[in-house]
Amino acid sequence: MKVVAFNGSARKKGNTTILLNLVLEELKKEGIVTELVQLSAGPLQGCSACFKCFKKKNGRCAVEKDALNDYFQKMLSADGILLGSPTYFADLTAQMKALIERCGMVSRGGGDLLKRKVGAAVVVARRAGAIHAFSSMNYFFLIGQMIVPGSSYWNVAVGREPGEVHTDEEGIQTMKTLGQNMAWLLKKINA
Repeated sequence: MKVVAFNGSARKKGNTTILLNLVLEELKKEGIVTELVQLSAGPLQGCSACFKCFKKKNGRCAVEKDALNDYFQKMLSADGILLGSPTYFADLTAQMKALIERCGMVSRGGGDLLKRKVGAAVVVARRAGAIHAFSSMNYFFLIGQMIVPGSSYWNVAVGREPGEVHTDEEGIQTMKTLGQNMAWLLKKINA
């Protein structure tokens, strides 16, 4: 089994990475292969609404100038998908939104290609707006007919400066519980 995590933060070593790695560590403890993808590696454009993915049904976006198709292939080959984003103006980062828009369209255009995969969202907030960002990522999973595990609280932690999330004990525990619940669910589905 494999879980791929996508970090929507501009900071490769920031709080979102820390939280995603906490979830991934719990998955690794259960023998699940993990991968962390940094969306900051290059810009992603939003969906151009060309609907070529619906016409071709080939599991690819017609826009070939960025890494989106590689990212979607990673999603297809994984059993679980983690999306992580800091909260920017009470929502996701532009990179994460572009990933969701385009992967969501390619999946739906191909007949819900991500159906029944396990998906979970992780959010960092300085102070507020995290629940809206959390919901935005969960909508991607739910419309794609994916299965979303719960945790001991919403998958949110508080921190602004890199490393500051370590002071949010409840947030840290929430991420660990999420990883444990995701591993349990993946094992049940793949039994």
